[in-house]
Amino acid sequence: MIDIKKIDQAQAEILKRAYSNKQLAHSFLFVANDQTIAINTAFWLACLYNCQGENKPDGTCQNCQQILSGNHPDVLTVQLDDRQSLSIDQIRPLKEELAKSPVESQIRFFIIEQAQTLTLSAANALLNLLEEPIAPVVTILITNNLDQILPTIRSRTQIFKFASEASLSGSKDSLLDSGFSADEIDNLGDLTKLNQSIKYFYEEICEQNDLAIVSAYKLASQSQSPELRKYILFRLKYLAEQDLHHDDKRITGMHMLKYLMDVDKMNLSNVSFKNLLMYLALQGKR
Repeated sequence: MIDIKKIDQAQAEILKRAYSNKQLAHSFLFVANDQTIAINTAFWLACLYNCQGENKPDGTCQNCQQILSGNHPDVLTVQLDDRQSLSIDQIRPLKEELAKSPVESQIRFFIIEQAQTLTLSAANALLNLLEEPIAPVVTILITNNLDQILPTIRSRTQIFKFASEASLSGSKDSLLDSGFSADEIDNLGDLTKLNQSIKYFYEEICEQNDLAIVSAYKLASQSQSPELRKYILFRLKYLAEQDLHHDDKRITGMHMLKYLMDVDKMNLSNVSFKNLLMYLALQGKR
C-alpha cells in the first residue's frame, strides 16, 4: 500500500528543493534496505508534480488519488509480479512509451521496483531510457543492493541512499540496516575516536573553518580500508540528516547532503578518497 506520509523526509527535502528550483534530474536510483520507504518516496515525487492542492502533495486530490491507486496514465510501474527477475519484455514497453506525450501531466514517471533483479538484457535495454530522454520522463529505479546495479546504469542516475529507522541512531549495531555486511562491521573496530574526528570535520565544513582541510588529510590517513572509507561517508550523511530535524540547521544539512551526493558520483568514478574529503572541505569555503 502506497503511503506518501511514510517517506524518507531527508531525501524528500532534497527532492522538493530540486523540484522548486526546476533542477530535478531525469533519472534516479533510490537505494534502501526497506524498499517500501523508497517506493513511497518515488510516488510522493510523482504526486508532488501532479498535485492540484495548495500544500503539494496533499495525497487527496484527484491526481494524487489516481497515482496512489496505480491508475494514472502518466505514472508507469514495473514490478516483479511473482517473477524471479525483471525481464527485457517488461522494459521494452517503457521504450515504446518514450514516443508518446504525457496524457494528463507535463511529465511522465517510470518507477522500476526491485531493480537489482534486472536481467542483463533488461539492464542493457534500460540504458537507452536513462540517456537524455527526448520525451519529458523521470525514471526512478529502486533497489536494496547498489552493488547489483550495473556501473553503466549507476553512472547515468542520481543516487539517493535512504536511511532506515534503525540506522538513524547512527550506532554500530544498526549498520547492518545501512548496507554494511557483518564482515565489514567486524573490520571497523572501535569507532569512538573516528566518530569524534568525523564530527569535528563535519562541523569545520559547516563553519567554513580552514581546519577542515587539515581534518580531511587526517581522516584520509585514518581510512586505509574500504570499510572505513565507506563508514566515514555514511557517518557524514548521518550527521547531515540529523541537521534536517533542526530548523536552525536545516539549510546546512540540505547543502551537505547535496555535496555528499556529488561525492557518491565521484566515488563511482574512482576519485581518490583524499580528494573526496578535500572536495567536501572546500565546499564550506564557497
